[in-house]
Amino acid sequence: MSSACEPRQLNLNRWYVYLLECQRGTYVGITNNLAKRYRAHCTGKGARYTRANPPVALLGAEPFEDRAAASRAEYQLKQQTPTQKRRWANQWPVPLETTNALSVSHHREESIKEPTC
Repeated sequence: MSSACEPRQLNLNRWYVYLLECQRGTYVGITNNLAKRYRAHCTGKGARYTRANPPVALLGAEPFEDRAAASRAEYQLKQQTPTQKRRWANQWPVPLETTNALSVSHHREESIKEPTC
């Protein structure tokens, strides 16, 4: 039983379903680290689709308590049309602190490599 004085650790094992706008279309995936996964997509180390169609923007990310729930939501989102996916993303904007981390890490990589997204 936890006491009121113990810190709550809610986000340590959080999983996300995310939507990327890519050069030609959208990409849906899951991760437990948005910034790291987005960097992987941008540097050509992500999914095969994003290696051929680099991401332009992270449109949205919905948090889930575990990987199984995120996987189920990912499957459902992948069944949607691109318009429906973008509408979903409007309901789950990326938190400001995540957006800042993504842009900072992306700019660092741009100075090292040619920009890919």
